[in-house]
Amino acid sequence: MENAESLKLGMEIEGNSSSRKPRVLLAASGSVAAIKFANLCHCFVEWAEVKAVATKASMHFIDKVALPKDVTLYRDEDEWSTWNKIGDSVLHIELRSWADIMIIAPLSANTLGKIAGGLCDNLLTCIVRAWDYSKPLFVAPAMNTFMWNNTFTERHLLLIDDLGINLIPPVTKRLACGDYGNGAMAEPSLIFSTVRLFLESRGQSSNGNVQ
Repeated sequence: MENAESLKLGMEIEGNSSSRKPRVLLAASGSVAAIKFANLCHCFVEWAEVKAVATKASMHFIDKVALPKDVTLYRDEDEWSTWNKIGDSVLHIELRSWADIMIIAPLSANTLGKIAGGLCDNLLTCIVRAWDYSKPLFVAPAMNTFMWNNTFTERHLLLIDDLGINLIPPVTKRLACGDYGNGAMAEPSLIFSTVRLFLESRGQSSNGNVQ
């Protein structure tokens, strides 16, 4: 597992490069749609440098073996294991600074509520709380239709929109629980194409290099 010190060194090396791939931080929260997280990582790795963050709940669904071998996966415990004393690097700050863009997919109802309320009780939400909102942050929600249609969800979406967080809406299909309705996470290929088109429209070259 890459530690915070090696991550910081990597940032310094990359910062000296005049042309590089986008640095994409992919994150998963606790929805059954996290079974597609490895697929999402594979969508991005040929085009971008990718690091991944997963909540404790999301690890119930993520197939670690299926993740690309060159993608480092950070979990909540890594935040604490890399810090021992004052002056040591803080992982959520290092990841926040490293990334050009962050994508949370899936975004669960619980994590949506935490972000909207400013809570930061795990690695993922600490990164969001410290995020530089001049850099893009995308979310792809995934939850049961009744949860998606709940008034709380509407309020929370308005709050994160005020922050400038970009929404990749869920789709209507047969859900994992067996219900049919809106709330399924957008397909990884759509998430990738949405993010890539967004970045390229802001000055990325066709091969993904930052100008």
